[in-house]
Amino acid sequence: MNLQILELTTIPEMLLQIETMRFLYPNLSLEKYEAYLSEMVPRNYIQIGVFEGETCVGITGCWSATKLWTGKYLEIDNFVVNPNQRSKGIGKLLTDYIEQKAIGLNCSSIVLDAFTGNFPAHRFYYNQGYGPKGFHFVKILDEKKLTV
Repeated sequence: MNLQILELTTIPEMLLQIETMRFLYPNLSLEKYEAYLSEMVPRNYIQIGVFEGETCVGITGCWSATKLWTGKYLEIDNFVVNPNQRSKGIGKLLTDYIEQKAIGLNCSSIVLDAFTGNFPAHRFYYNQGYGPKGFHFVKILDEKKLTV
């Protein structure tokens, strides 16, 4: 498998990969995706894609920020690998790339959220050296606005 990692920094580049993102969010419309990206990209959001030829087989978003408890950190957001391509090292390629990016940005840590019932993701992240530090509490105000 000949894989290439590319950083996607523009909204048009990201929109082209909507089908890969739909493995995570099947009901994501192009309009909603573009609207969200138009708010996210100006706030330091990029995507990192793994491509086999022209086909995106894995993708994740990320952005860096600063919090009082951690200082500068890199956050992984929307990590997805094509289900037909899992267990081929694509996820590890992405996490390794993110780690090097975080080191290059002088971050203290890498953070991410995984849905509580997504046990395969938990196992994957544990195997990559991640562990829970706390709880991410959520109060849903309008379920119709959610992507999932």
